[in-house]
Amino acid sequence: MKFIFLVLLMAFAANTAQAQDAEGVHAFTMTTIDGEEKALADYAGEVMLIVNTASKCGFTPQYKGLEKLYRTYAEQGLHILAFPANNFGAQEPGTDEQIKEFCTSNFDVTFDLFSKISVAGEDIHPLYAYLTQESGFGDEIKWNFTKFLVDRNGTVVARFNTRVDPLDKKVIAAVEKALGE
Repeated sequence: MKFIFLVLLMAFAANTAQAQDAEGVHAFTMTTIDGEEKALADYAGEVMLIVNTASKCGFTPQYKGLEKLYRTYAEQGLHILAFPANNFGAQEPGTDEQIKEFCTSNFDVTFDLFSKISVAGEDIHPLYAYLTQESGFGDEIKWNFTKFLVDRNGTVVARFNTRVDPLDKKVIAAVEKALGE
């Protein structure tokens, strides 16, 4: 009896892992900066650029480029999803309310902001564990403003490091390709 239970448990775990792989990023539910649950499956059929952000970083001005990219391609189905994180140099010390105020008042951010999470280390959020370990674009996050481009099916199709500006030709070409598919 124990053997049958163990076999069934292993089959369930394998099916669950396969289902998550099939759904990719769409398998996750996150908390918005306003504290509401948001299933990333709500973005199915859309293109996402997922970015770990920080308010007190030398790369914080990338918010401006992210907003411009969003406004340029939103009508074609691009969504920017910002995940504030305090993993690097304690550069995101604020509360969700403070982060939202900072982003809207300093950069007129209108794209989707989410609650602060951990994107690296022992307390890494499952979404970022997926992005860095299972997406095919692995390797741990090394700093703020790492960008993952996700296609309409929830599959990660590109990764851009911190130093790649959101308006870089490589990013724009990848976004346009994902939007065209």
